[in-house]
Amino acid sequence: MAVSISVVLLFLFIAVLFLRNGGLKMSHALVCTLLGFFLASSSMAPTIHQGLAATAEIVGGLHP
Repeated sequence: MAVSISVVLLFLFIAVLFLRNGGLKMSHALVCTLLGFFLASSSMAPTIHQGLAATAEIVGGLHP
């Protein structure tokens, strides 16, 4: 749960940064948001979640 909230906050921060810098238009942000909602309700959602969880575990295990 903490990982997914962190990822959401990271993506939110990046989206706001892109919107402020003019690199992302509001219509593009809306399309990306809708894509995320539709992907979350699709049959691909568990696979995407497992992939992100595995990536977070690998990154969390790195010690610089």
